[in-house]
Amino acid sequence: MTTAVSSAEQSPLPPHPRDPGDAWVEAPTGERYWGRFGAAGLLVLDKQDRVLLQHRAEWSHHGGTWGLPGGARHQGESAIDGALREAAEEAGVPRESVASRALSVLDRGVWTYTTVIADDVTPFEPVISDTESIGLEWVPVGEVGDYPLHPGFAGSWQMLQTMLATRPVVVVDAANLVGSTPNGWWRDRAGATTQMINKIAPLASAGIAASALELPADHWFPEFVVVLEGKARAAIPLLGASDGAGRLGATPAPRLRLESAPGAGDDAIVTETARLVEAGKAVTVVSSDRELTARVTRAGASARRVRWLYDLLD
Repeated sequence: MTTAVSSAEQSPLPPHPRDPGDAWVEAPTGERYWGRFGAAGLLVLDKQDRVLLQHRAEWSHHGGTWGLPGGARHQGESAIDGALREAAEEAGVPRESVASRALSVLDRGVWTYTTVIADDVTPFEPVISDTESIGLEWVPVGEVGDYPLHPGFAGSWQMLQTMLATRPVVVVDAANLVGSTPNGWWRDRAGATTQMINKIAPLASAGIAASALELPADHWFPEFVVVLEGKARAAIPLLGASDGAGRLGATPAPRLRLESAPGAGDDAIVTETARLVEAGKAVTVVSSDRELTARVTRAGASARRVRWLYDLLD
C-alpha cells in the first residue's frame, strides 16, 4: 500500500476558486446533494490491481471516511472532464496518465453522480493538492471493503468492483463488414476498408452504451480490434498506422488496433478472440458469417451481426 504525504506534513495549500457548481441541490423530499450541475469522481486502477482512495477531510461531507477523488462539476463540463479536474485538484492525478474505461451514473432526478472508471496508462504517485484530502492511498481491490467508506461509495462498491474486472473488446471482421454494403468496395478493397476504419475511430473514442454490450452501468469504452485480410491489409499504411512492416498491432487511433491476418481472416479472428478471452477480456465479435460466429462463440466470445455495428455508427 502506498500512502501520499499527509496534509500535516505539507505547507498550507491555497483554496481553489469557487465555481457556480459548488452548491447544494435539494430534492423535493428534502435530501441534499453537492453539485449544482451534478458531481463526478475518479476510480482509477493501477497495474498492481490497486485503486486510489482519498481520506476525506473532517470538515467535508461525511468527513473522515474514504472515497474517490471527485466533486461538483462545472457548468457545461462533462463527467469525465469534471472527474479528471477534481482528481488533479485533490490528488495530483495527471490527466494524461489515465484512460477512461467506463461510466456509472447514479441518477437522483434532480442530481447525478458519475463514477469514471479508468486505468493508469502511466504510473504516477498521488499528491495531496488541496485541503479536501488528509490522505491518499493505493489500496488493493480486495482490501477496499476493510476501510470506513463514504456511504455513497460503499453502496456502489460491489458493482464497481465487478466493473473493474470487466475489460470489453470488440473484434471486427473487416471483410464481412465492408462486403455487406454494395458500394463498389470490390474495385478498391484497401480504400473501402480505410473509409470503414475512419468511421469506427470516432466510435472507439466516444464509447458505447452499456446496454449495447449487455454490460452493467451506463457507458463503456471498449478496445476495437479490426482484423484485415488479403488486399484490405493495404489499408494499414494508408492510415499511417504501420509499425514499419505493416504487421500486427498498428494503432491508427486511441482504443483502435489493426490486426493483419497472415492467412485466412476467419482463422486470425478466432485466434485473436481465443487469446483475448484467455486474457480475461469480454469479447464481442462483429460478423454476419454464421460459421465464424459459431467458432468464436465456442471460444467464449459473444457475437453480433454487422447491422449492430452499423447502427452504432449511424
